Amino acid sequence: MPKMTGAQVVLECLKREGVDVVFGLPGGVLLPLYDAIYHSDIRHILVRHEQGAAHMADGYARSTGKVGVCIATSGPGATNLVTGIATAFMDSVPLVAITGQVNTFLIGKDAFQEADITGITMPITKHSYLLRDAKDIPLVFREAFYIARTGRPGPVLIDLPRDVTVAELEFYWPDVKLAGYNPSTRVHEMQIKRAAKDLMEAERPVIYVGGGVKFADANKELITFAEKLNAPVTTTLMGVGCFPEDHTLSLGMLGMHGTKYANFAIQESDLIMAIGARFDDRVTGKITSFAPKAKIIHIDIDPAEIGKNVRVDIPVVGDAKNALAALLKEVQAKPRSAWNDKIDQWKLDYPLKYIPDPNIIKPQYVIEKICELAPDAIITTEVGQNQMWAAQFYIHKDPRKFISSGGLGTMGYGFPAAIGAKIGNPDCDVIDIAGDGSFLMNSQELATAVVNDISVKVAILNNGCLGMVRQWQELFFGKRYSATILGRTSPDFVKLAEAYGALGLRATKPSEVESVIRTALASDKPVVMDFIINPMEKVSPMVPAGAAISEILDLEWCEETEISAMDKMLVSGRYVSREECA
Repeated sequence: MPKMTGAQVVLECLKREGVDVVFGLPGGVLLPLYDAIYHSDIRHILVRHEQGAAHMADGYARSTGKVGVCIATSGPGATNLVTGIATAFMDSVPLVAITGQVNTFLIGKDAFQEADITGITMPITKHSYLLRDAKDIPLVFREAFYIARTGRPGPVLIDLPRDVTVAELEFYWPDVKLAGYNPSTRVHEMQIKRAAKDLMEAERPVIYVGGGVKFADANKELITFAEKLNAPVTTTLMGVGCFPEDHTLSLGMLGMHGTKYANFAIQESDLIMAIGARFDDRVTGKITSFAPKAKIIHIDIDPAEIGKNVRVDIPVVGDAKNALAALLKEVQAKPRSAWNDKIDQWKLDYPLKYIPDPNIIKPQYVIEKICELAPDAIITTEVGQNQMWAAQFYIHKDPRKFISSGGLGTMGYGFPAAIGAKIGNPDCDVIDIAGDGSFLMNSQELATAVVNDISVKVAILNNGCLGMVRQWQELFFGKRYSATILGRTSPDFVKLAEAYGALGLRATKPSEVESVIRTALASDKPVVMDFIINPMEKVSPMVPAGAAISEILDLEWCEETEISAMDKMLVSGRYVSREECA
C-alpha cells in the first residue's frame, strides 16, 4: 500500500469504524485534516460553535446507537468542546472527540492556541490520547472507538498535533488488545439465582430502570421480564422510553419531579431491582429515607456504581441485556397481586395534572398536543422546566426517542442534539422542546440547520425567565427573582428564525397551539415555534431538596399557607409537610 499522510489515515480509520458523518469547525492546525476531509466521502457538518459540534455528535449517538464524532481545533476550539464532552460522560454516551494540537516540538511552550486538552478533559473522558507519532494513529483510533462503545459507554478524546497529520506512514489496521481494560458483560450465575429467588418471593417489587437499559438495547427483554413478573416499572430521566409509558405496568419517571405513584411505590416496596441506573440524588431525595422497606438488587455494567450511593443487598455486575436474559430463565410467571391493585389506585388518585386555562397557553398542553400530532417523533430537550414537562406529558415509548442532558443538566444541549438526531434519523420528525433561556445558548446553530437543510423543529415554551431557577426563588427565596428575568421581547424568536432563513411561528393563546404545530410539522424547513406561556407556571409535582421522595407536593394545587411554610424551609433546615402547613 502506498504511503498516506497522517490526516488521510485518520479519515481511513473513521471509515473503517463505520463513521458516515462528523461535526466540527476547522482551525489552523487542522488544515491538513480538513484537506483530507475535502477528498473524503465522509459527511462533514460545519457548526457555528464547537459546543454545538459535541452536542450534535451526542444526539446522533443517543438516537442511533453509533459512536458520535466531533472535531475542533487547538486551544479555544478544543476547550469549547469541554461542556459537550462532560455532558456525554455524565450520561454514558459513546463519543470520540478529535482535537487539533500545535506541533509536537511546541507542546509545553505556550505556543499560539495551545491548550493541554488531554489534561483538562481527564476527569470527563473514559480515556484520552495525545498522539506524538503518526505510526500510532491506526492503533489509537482503533482503541478509542473500542473504549467509547464498550463496557459503560463514554467519550474518548484524541489530541492530534499538526506535524503528526502531515507525516507519512503505511496504513495498517490492528487488533485491539488493551491490558487492564476488560469490561465484564457476562453476569455471575449465582448472583442471578439469588436475585431471581428474591424477586419470586417479593410481594411488592419495583423495577427501577436507567439509561443503561437503553445503551444495552435491552428494552424488549425488559418488557418481557416485567410482564412475566407483573412488576411495575419506573424510570429515571435517562431511562425514559425504555419501558412504554402507555403500558399498564408503567409508573413513569420517579424522583424530584416524578409521578407521585412512582415515588410512593418505591417507598412502599419490599424489593427494588435497579438496572442500568445509579441512584443519583434527583432520584433518591433524602438518602437515609429512601426505600426503607426494600431489599435492593443492583445490576450495572460499571462495578464502581454498585453501592456508591445506597446499600445493595445483591450486586450483579454485567450488561443489562445479558442480565435480563439470564433472569428470564430463572423466574416463573407471577399473577397480578394486591400490589398491582394498590398501584392502580394510586394512579387514579394522583395523576399528573395541571389546571387548564382558556386564555393562557399551558406548557403541559403544548406538550400534549405535540404528542398527539407527532406521537413517534424524536424529542430532545433543553434543561429546566421545559425538560421536566417534556418528560412528564409526552407519552414516551421508544428508548432512543427521548434525548436529554440528565447528569450534567446542560442548557443549550437540546437544539444541537436535535440536529445530530435528525441527521442520524432523516425520516423521523425531530422536535426540540426548549425554554427561551436555554435555546439562546446555542441558537446560532439555526445557521447549521438552514444551510444543511436539516428540518428540525423547536418548540420554545417562552416564559421570559430562567424558569426552573425562578421556581426555586419563588418557593424558597421569598420571591426574590435575582438575575432570572429575561424579558419576553428580546429577542423576537420569529424574527430570529427568519433572519437565519428558518420558519418562525408564534402562538399567544391556546386556540393557536394546534395550528402552529401542524404548520411546523408540514414544513420542510427548520422551524422555531414560540409559545407564549405564563411565567408563574411551575413544574409539579416536586420533592423539595432534602425531603424524602414520598414528601411530594402538588404545586399547581397547593395553597398559600403551604407555599409560606415551604419558604421557611431554608430557615428551619428541614422539610415542612402538608400536614404541618394545615
